[in-house]
Amino acid sequence: MAQVAKIPVIDISSENEQDQVRIAKELVEAAIEHGFIYIKNTGRDIPIEAVEGAFSLSKKLFDSPLEEKQKCTIQQNNRGWSAMQYETLDPSNQRVGDYKEAFNFGEFQNSKAQQPLPASINPHESEISHFRDQCHNLCLKINTLLGIGLEVDPPSFFTTAHLRENGPSGTILRWLYYPPQSSTDASAEKDVRAGAHSDYGSMTLLFRRPLPPSPSKVCSGAGDGLEILTKQNEWVPVPVSPPGTESDPSPPILLNIGDLLSYWTNGLLRSTVHRVVFPGTGIIGEARYSIAFFCHPVSSTPLLPVPSERVKSFAPTGENGGGGGGAKNPYAERKVMTADEHLQMRLRASYLTLYNDKDTPES
Repeated sequence: MAQVAKIPVIDISSENEQDQVRIAKELVEAAIEHGFIYIKNTGRDIPIEAVEGAFSLSKKLFDSPLEEKQKCTIQQNNRGWSAMQYETLDPSNQRVGDYKEAFNFGEFQNSKAQQPLPASINPHESEISHFRDQCHNLCLKINTLLGIGLEVDPPSFFTTAHLRENGPSGTILRWLYYPPQSSTDASAEKDVRAGAHSDYGSMTLLFRRPLPPSPSKVCSGAGDGLEILTKQNEWVPVPVSPPGTESDPSPPILLNIGDLLSYWTNGLLRSTVHRVVFPGTGIIGEARYSIAFFCHPVSSTPLLPVPSERVKSFAPTGENGGGGGGAKNPYAERKVMTADEHLQMRLRASYLTLYNDKDTPES
């Protein structure tokens, strides 16, 4: 097995028009080949202080009393707190649910959350809303670059589908807490922190913090537990800070293509299967915090063929039919018509106890 995943690092901060065309092509090629891309975090799109502030608030939330979090338990609108082992991302292969807690933030209106929040973070509503806005704006920028790189007509095709003024969406800001293995009953050989899965929406921005230095780790971040499934059907770790970025003021943002965008592009852009395992024996006492921004198009968006000759001419194969590793992604098949229908299908598969009736989830 390879030592670490070989994922390209791309700096998208330049505003020069010629640079933008080059960056767009690099981004598309990386999305086709890997499905995962490191976005160099220069602080231009999302200030380093904003990322640090979000992590600080995340820890405050998960340190809140249990009864405070339970008042905000996740609902069928995919907003709220999910307890340890509540979510099962790989139900066919997991004996128990994921060893993680999570809190999902839906939309904010005038910097006010449209859902219950724990009292510990209520005073920070506007800060959370602003960070969510920054993530959304970065995704709009990336959508535009993908449109340019794929020579979509018009290049704003993806971006327009994600504009808030066009309607609500399933976009979620998610804070995640993975407790140290030593504080759980988990077996590192049999259990996982997050089961193997591919993400649901257009794209995901993942923010991670480097773990404290450990002599047992080969390189910075290699032991935090995130792994991707390669085309060769091998699991390889994904460093927090890949070679060449270790001295950056903040680790790069990890971008990955979601099932919806893979589906939308007929499998051309790769939605790669990934998981979070328990780290090596040298750091079993470490908790893991991460922040994910799951970007979705406006819910009513019809997932019609993308007006791009490159997308139209692409013929999916069994190996890279929109899925990770060597397996075809079942969610990249043309089964649904709107962004919301695609999302609801995936949510029902992950939250086995939440969607145990025949009611249609709230959008």
